[in-house]
Amino acid sequence: MNRTAQAVRFDQYGDRDVLRVTDVPMPKPGPGEVVVEVRAAAINPFDAVLRSGVARHLFPMDFPSGQGSDLAGVVVAVGAEAGGLAVGDEVLGWTPAAGAHATHLAVPADRLVAKPPQVSWEVAGALHMVGATAYAAARAVAVQPGETVAVSAAAGGVGSFLVQMLTGRGVRVLGIASPANAEWLDGHGVIPVPHGDGLRERLEQAAGAGGIDAFIDLYGPEYLDLAVALGVKPDRIQTTVAMERAAEVGARTDGRHNATAREVLVELVDLVASGAVEIPIAATYPLGRVADAFAELEQRHTRGKIVLFP
Repeated sequence: MNRTAQAVRFDQYGDRDVLRVTDVPMPKPGPGEVVVEVRAAAINPFDAVLRSGVARHLFPMDFPSGQGSDLAGVVVAVGAEAGGLAVGDEVLGWTPAAGAHATHLAVPADRLVAKPPQVSWEVAGALHMVGATAYAAARAVAVQPGETVAVSAAAGGVGSFLVQMLTGRGVRVLGIASPANAEWLDGHGVIPVPHGDGLRERLEQAAGAGGIDAFIDLYGPEYLDLAVALGVKPDRIQTTVAMERAAEVGARTDGRHNATAREVLVELVDLVASGAVEIPIAATYPLGRVADAFAELEQRHTRGKIVLFP
């Protein structure tokens, strides 16, 4: 094995221009860990939130810091009590310590599962964050077959996973997104509803006489106000982004941390491997262009995931 690896690091809070790719010592597995040669690692909006420092009161960082949680790759070293994993195993999962944007990483074995051969590297490396967040959001509002659920940012990373998961459960989904995403949503069993002026009226028309049973927001606080105006009960409104407004209206704020159990990851992988859920890949970048990858992410108009190939 090489004596050094490469990893994304930053020495202070800031914009994407603080990011650098540098040589680091090759990680060694501790007890319960394996070293993964990373083949794909997703970038997520939460990575930018952590790096910016806006959430430092909740998630303080030590510098120099790495970033990234989702990953897929090949096991190249195994520590004691590594849960049966062996060198050469293809795996996917996540790391609880920011650092997936790297060529190699030591990862707790219980955060990894086998990568099915029919799942591509880029999809495998993008699966955990969006899948777990979608799973937690659906569970938070107790979605039932036959109900009507509205989802904002329905064609984004989490949204595209969530709407497919919901339609697969027999839920009627109103997907709020730009008109450019209408064809994709319709092709996946979702009723597309363009965002912008007049959205409330369009949602009411699409929902019909039965109204909207639950509302899952993946974009911002204005959608929580809209959900309340539409008559959705606060305990059936969920957001992953508008925490302060959620506290004011009584909405739920379940996130990925509510769905990190290994059995949930296995279920999510099965959904993707079976073809029940497709994870669109918006773009891929080499590790050295990590700043460019975040520039594209910050446009907030990508369909699906952006993935680094270390």
